[in-house]
Amino acid sequence: MNSRERVLRAFKAKEGMPDRIPVQFDLCRQLQDHFAAKLGIESKYTNNLFEDVTYRISGNEVRLALGSDAVIVGASEREGFAPDKFDDGTWLNEYGMRMRQGDIYVEVTEYPLAQAHTAADVEAYEWPDPHDPSRYADAERLIEKYKSDYFIIGDIEVTILSLAQQLVGMEKLLMDMALGEEYVPLLFEKCERFQTEVGLELVKRGVDAIWVGDDFGSQQSLLFSPDMFRNLLKNHYARQVSALKEANPDLIAILHSDGAVKALLDDIKEIGFDVFNPVQPGVPGHSPHEIKSEYGDKFAFWGAIDQQYLMPKGTDEEVEADIKEKCEVLGSGGGYMIAPAHIIQSDVSPERVEFFIGMCRKYGEYK
Repeated sequence: MNSRERVLRAFKAKEGMPDRIPVQFDLCRQLQDHFAAKLGIESKYTNNLFEDVTYRISGNEVRLALGSDAVIVGASEREGFAPDKFDDGTWLNEYGMRMRQGDIYVEVTEYPLAQAHTAADVEAYEWPDPHDPSRYADAERLIEKYKSDYFIIGDIEVTILSLAQQLVGMEKLLMDMALGEEYVPLLFEKCERFQTEVGLELVKRGVDAIWVGDDFGSQQSLLFSPDMFRNLLKNHYARQVSALKEANPDLIAILHSDGAVKALLDDIKEIGFDVFNPVQPGVPGHSPHEIKSEYGDKFAFWGAIDQQYLMPKGTDEEVEADIKEKCEVLGSGGGYMIAPAHIIQSDVSPERVEFFIGMCRKYGEYK
């Protein structure tokens, strides 16, 4: 059984059980470069419009050599784009966000729509061109090379809520959602349209799945009420998923949402999502037994391995025990691809990455 069939079965898109639980992981630049050098493989990067997504869609050759079952592709910066760089080390990306490199992730320091108050303010914003063919050169290369053997995921993370947040600022957006500011619905609509067009370009090129990514939760609860989600956001995701599945009825729709979001899972299923990621561990409502028993008939799951503490700081015994539990519970009867809950960062040693992959293989076999 090759990786493509393995993931299709794990995600319930093809009848029958996979031979083992498929494995997937993303690597930060330091880890990717380390393994590229160790394996003698070129470290290839695809610079996404939003910098952190770069590490989702880069280094596929390295990850496959290490044992990943999936290839992840996405849109890049347009050909010829050169970010404006400033003396303080910050730069402007294609969205016009002023960025700086934080300790782990990039951070937005100035938001292009920070002063937005009216629909006219949103209408005046100039979006990047989602149809520029140069954005998809790397995706086309990877799809052509790996389509027959590996499951191909098209990544449009930082999709609607998170993209709006990065355009206006999180505090302002949440306050303005609560206050009913007139620009908010139009901003969500514009984000929906832009990322739907990106997704359709990836669907046209042959991806098996589209990965939508926005964070609706904190470590303890939702960022807003379920009613606010239903009134302001749900229809945007429903239209987006409908448009993508209309372009390819066999497409698998994946939602990434960090945080404690169990209260929205019925809504997320109604929208049309087939796979829930990353099943963030250690938050209320996300224990493997609870999530599998209550939602295992609605979703396949992808993720669930803690990287806030376990991957960087846990003992080998703790990591092994967690992987064993997740494979036994979430993987029971299929419906699971194991992965860390986010990009593996530089606080995780290369040896721990290799240990993680080995334990996934050890405990992921179906008898």
